[in-house]
Amino acid sequence: MCGLVGAIANRDVIPVLVDGLRNLEYRGYDSAGVATLNGDVLNKQRAVGKVEILAGQLAASGMSGSMGIGHTRWATHGSPVEHNAHPHVSTEMVAVVHNGIIENYQALRTELSNLGYAFESQTDTEVIAHRIHFHLMQKGSLLAAVQATVPELEGAFAIAAISSEEPSRMIAARLGSPLVVGIGDKENFVASDVTALLSETRQFIYLEEGDVADIRSDSVTVYNRYNRRAERPIQTSTLEKHAASKGDYPHYMLKEIHEQSTALRQTLSTALFEESLNERCFGDNAASLLTGIEAVQICACGTSYHAGLVGRHLIETVAKRSCWVEHASEFRYRDPVVPANTLFVVLSQSGETADTLAALRYARTAGYAASLAICNVASSSLVRESDLHFLTQAGPEIGVASTKAFTTQLLALNILALLLARRNGMDAITEAAITAHSLKKACFAVESVLSLDDQIRDVATQIVDKHHALFLGRGAMYPIALEGALKLKEISYIHAEAYPGGELKHGPLALVDHEMPVIAAAPGNKLFAKIQANLQEVEARGGQLFVFTDKPDSFTSNDRCQVITMPSVDEILAPLVYTIPLQLLAYHVAVIRGNNVDQPRNLAKSVTVE
Repeated sequence: MCGLVGAIANRDVIPVLVDGLRNLEYRGYDSAGVATLNGDVLNKQRAVGKVEILAGQLAASGMSGSMGIGHTRWATHGSPVEHNAHPHVSTEMVAVVHNGIIENYQALRTELSNLGYAFESQTDTEVIAHRIHFHLMQKGSLLAAVQATVPELEGAFAIAAISSEEPSRMIAARLGSPLVVGIGDKENFVASDVTALLSETRQFIYLEEGDVADIRSDSVTVYNRYNRRAERPIQTSTLEKHAASKGDYPHYMLKEIHEQSTALRQTLSTALFEESLNERCFGDNAASLLTGIEAVQICACGTSYHAGLVGRHLIETVAKRSCWVEHASEFRYRDPVVPANTLFVVLSQSGETADTLAALRYARTAGYAASLAICNVASSSLVRESDLHFLTQAGPEIGVASTKAFTTQLLALNILALLLARRNGMDAITEAAITAHSLKKACFAVESVLSLDDQIRDVATQIVDKHHALFLGRGAMYPIALEGALKLKEISYIHAEAYPGGELKHGPLALVDHEMPVIAAAPGNKLFAKIQANLQEVEARGGQLFVFTDKPDSFTSNDRCQVITMPSVDEILAPLVYTIPLQLLAYHVAVIRGNNVDQPRNLAKSVTVE
């Protein structure tokens, strides 16, 4: 959730730190700060608000240093005020930045207070700084101090620490939160993810669980959780710096909405070999691990959870396999019963979502036949720790409200359903027909929907002043209604709920009046007559209807019912295609309301704490 960056070089690292923090702004934050060593003098600067405020303060102060750490904080323990901002410093000797949550910080705080340490913040992070200082005084080495501190911390964390006692080294550690080391030419770096450092390097070491890295300007030494030296390969990132820029678009979210047709095309191409689906897109051992699968358990959070709900429909309809979907944050707390020969599937854009990663780790000991990660980041923990993985090709997604990551997940779930169907008797001709006539047409259908932008903006003007909204769908469109409601909530701050159309009479209909906009995803599938009847109930009670459908003649457009005509697509493709207008709707409402579309309040892009 927070952002972390560090650098050690033979030059002033303030520009590197500030640029890195700017590149991490998409993760969400409320304050920012840096600490540097200039010789053996430790300095820090912190500010509430945007990185630009911090940058202005740094320029005015003339602060510099050949080694430093920086941070953007998303408040968990303690309000977003300057004394709670990172870095945190102990006795003007040790400075620390930290992503994650330390669950036993109260006990550590009490112990440290009894030892004479004074606390200036309400954060869990400050205990790390004091604990490292405590061990540094005992052991005389920053590396040994961090290695002694890490086992004392319960929870999830990524840490970077520097000390005036050792001005030529920076120590980093991770457990449960992502951390990468950037390799330069006689200079090295550390960050929450590679996007922070693409201006400086393309060479990265991805730290593994429990790793501690001793980082100097001319070397990087990694130790595993047992304090033994470990070899971690240097990998070259293929991401381009401009891939994380807005280009000519006013917002990242709009750019990423428009990138979806390309992302879908690229994602499908990785699964094809000579125009047929190649199961090795899930891994070299996919053939053996997928054979005999009789059921699927999906776990995910937020938008990815909605993708999982669509996946359940696809897997049960296409593959004829039982499928369950659960919030990853709840899964491991209920002692789930595992049916025989069940595939465990996790979905995540970042691959570092704390709850999803914890669910995977639980599942690996719970008796599932195999695990599969559907993810957008090849180097992520989720990918590394799964038996199988499918990489979506969405590219960097900077906007907090997920768009192209979601639709590429839907495509990946279509591919999974077809590969499971192949093992359940689907013949090659049928599979090829679905691949050619549905999946390959996805990008063209998305481009067609993007041409409806003006109509959707008009709908947005009619919703912008409302306080509530209701989204309806049936079958596989109900998860799309959920996703549409989530998008509107996330970035416009309008309260929105989603229901299956058939549930209207069981309570939600009481909310409908002339002030309640009702947005419906109503493709002409086998449930069309059902949703049409549900919408008539809304119209009869004065609700304001906005209907997205490929059967516009089935509705009468008037001042209480506005119809937006959608392209006709195959049933399995409809959830993906009907997602696009709901993304655009949320976007335009948020823009008209003057909200920060890419960085909505209280939210972060990558949720790396539970």
